[in-house]
Amino acid sequence: MPKFTEEVLDKEPKIESIADAMRRILAQLGDDPGRQGLRHTPERFEKALRHLTSGYHQDIEKLLNGALFDVQYDEMVIVRDVELFSLCEHHLLPFFGTCHVAYLPNRKVVGLSKIPRLVNMFARRLQVQERLTSQIAHALMEHLEPRGVGVVIEARHLCMAMRGVEKQHSQTVTSAMLGEFRENARARAEFLSLIRKEKP
Repeated sequence: MPKFTEEVLDKEPKIESIADAMRRILAQLGDDPGRQGLRHTPERFEKALRHLTSGYHQDIEKLLNGALFDVQYDEMVIVRDVELFSLCEHHLLPFFGTCHVAYLPNRKVVGLSKIPRLVNMFARRLQVQERLTSQIAHALMEHLEPRGVGVVIEARHLCMAMRGVEKQHSQTVTSAMLGEFRENARARAEFLSLIRKEKP
């Protein structure tokens, strides 16, 4: 945990666990945390929340360890339609959708399963979609050192659908283009056209 977070927590009242805090929240909402249906909800909530934020405890070096390979291939690699689920840091409500990742190899490729794992690592944190998109792209650019990286995320946000403006069918699209994907309009257009193609 970052030092600044520890300093902030030191100033807050001590809480035994997330489950204890949730028990108090349920009471504040006007329900009885001791009733049958809610009796074990605080513990289940803590377990679920720890899973949904498990990306804080993952290390990208370990995630990619042994998965970078020397391959003489210089055409575009795309992993598209990677499902993602994350929590909006403003309301702790889910946003979910698909992530499309492309890179232009520079004498190295990464094991294909590592790209969805990388997406999951950053998605399983409290996030905003814009930062999530950028983190995935920059992580691949830094560790794979390709000629370029492109990331597009299309997602729906329950903080917009369930509250506030209450628009259930709106979708947010974000992109990050690095290296040749930023500099070369043809490469960028090829990537965007390939992720728009209908599934067979």
